[in-house]
Amino acid sequence: MNANAKHESWNDQRIEVIIGHLLRTGVLISAAVVLLGGAVYIARHGHEAAGYRVFHGDTSPLRYLGGILHGTAHLSGRAIIQLGMLLLIATPVARVLFSAIAFAVERDYLYVAFTLIVLGVISYSLFGA
Repeated sequence: MNANAKHESWNDQRIEVIIGHLLRTGVLISAAVVLLGGAVYIARHGHEAAGYRVFHGDTSPLRYLGGILHGTAHLSGRAIIQLGMLLLIATPVARVLFSAIAFAVERDYLYVAFTLIVLGVISYSLFGA
């Protein structure tokens, strides 16, 4: 395959279709993971009465990726739900990353720069603040 044929296979319509599949797949996978986590949680804790009189702040390890992965490995319903939520957040981030790669393959460097700026803003909002 020569360079022209490679460049033609990465046209705008194909990229849009791939991005659509990426977003749809990410949302469906995250929904399935949340549903699984909800089923596990209800199976284990559905019989417990909710206590609404006193609020207890959450100092759970589920606030950190390591705790979420550890809880998921131990089939904790709350951890599985949290993993599904992380997958949902990761879906548009993956879309922006894929867009940057696609623009680089198309040699559209102005859009690569804009996309990397957007990726930087998203990364800062997730990890820096």
